[in-house]
Amino acid sequence: MNNQLNLLDKSTFSKTLGGKAISLYTLRNDSGSVAQITNYGGKIISLFVADKHGKYDDIVLGYSTIDDYITTPEKYFGALIGRYGNRIKNGKFSLNGQEYNVAKNNGPNHLHGGNTGFDSVVWDVTNVSGDTLDLAYLSPHLEEGYPGNLNVKVRYQLTNKNELKVEYWATTDELTLVNLTHHSYFNLNGAGSGTINDHILQINANSITPVNSSMIPTGKIEPVEGTPFDFRTPYPIGSRLDSPDEQLSYGSGYDHNFVLNERNALTDFAAKVTAPRSGRTMEVYTNEPGLQFYGSNSLDRSLVGKEGKSYQDQSALCLESQHFPDSPNQPQFPSTSLHPGDEYYSFCSYRFSIT
Repeated sequence: MNNQLNLLDKSTFSKTLGGKAISLYTLRNDSGSVAQITNYGGKIISLFVADKHGKYDDIVLGYSTIDDYITTPEKYFGALIGRYGNRIKNGKFSLNGQEYNVAKNNGPNHLHGGNTGFDSVVWDVTNVSGDTLDLAYLSPHLEEGYPGNLNVKVRYQLTNKNELKVEYWATTDELTLVNLTHHSYFNLNGAGSGTINDHILQINANSITPVNSSMIPTGKIEPVEGTPFDFRTPYPIGSRLDSPDEQLSYGSGYDHNFVLNERNALTDFAAKVTAPRSGRTMEVYTNEPGLQFYGSNSLDRSLVGKEGKSYQDQSALCLESQHFPDSPNQPQFPSTSLHPGDEYYSFCSYRFSIT
């Protein structure tokens, strides 16, 4: 099987940062799929899945060396995101009447945990087996401005059902915020193989949380019916990108939180995307109330990815399970507060099949 796959060499991800060792780990399942993951930011570097002809392609965007991940501006490829995925307005929030300030690293707002979020730290590897990688990280009190010592555990598992399952657990010793997610950029025809505008997308959501011009939710929940955001039935991603829609203008395309419909805990279906050319289908399942659909609208063509490929705008999509953006400042949104004595748990499963 390995002869068919252009796996990255572990030596290109061997490095010590802040006294902690970085390495590359390879997970395999009985279906022949392979994932390569580094403990630097918990990043999925490669994910090989078969197409309808039995050919295995790498379907996630990324870089070939650890130095590229550390030094390039696009640092979220395949990363674990925390403490707070997505945006917080004006980089501030209050808990129990105390105001906290966090980095304004996205215009006037805070994004994805700040300047050194969970994507940019070295995680401890607590277990690695054939199909499973367990990571842990202690985020100290006031790291990036967040209160409380937060103990986080993440498990990646590449199951024999051909799913990549990501599970998160967290506890704190002080009231804090937690909103963890995963940020792989998927192209089901293969990374660097063109745009994803021909991919057929379905999202199990009747509504979105519309945003203002700085991509912060207005606080409203608005129906998708009659808008370019209506993916309740499968629709080509690129077919409505030219619609004269204010929300598309704000995001330079799709970069919005979808309010997932109420679901059964056993069948937490969130989304489905199919690439007609390759025949690959990816279904997303989660216990989270929201799903951020980002169409990679602002990739820098000068960035060189794996196999020397450059990644153009709209050459991948992210489907990030989450609580809603700016929830700490939007009391009508589901809470992202975590109290001492409680345990945060979240999961997201990406299930692959052939159509």
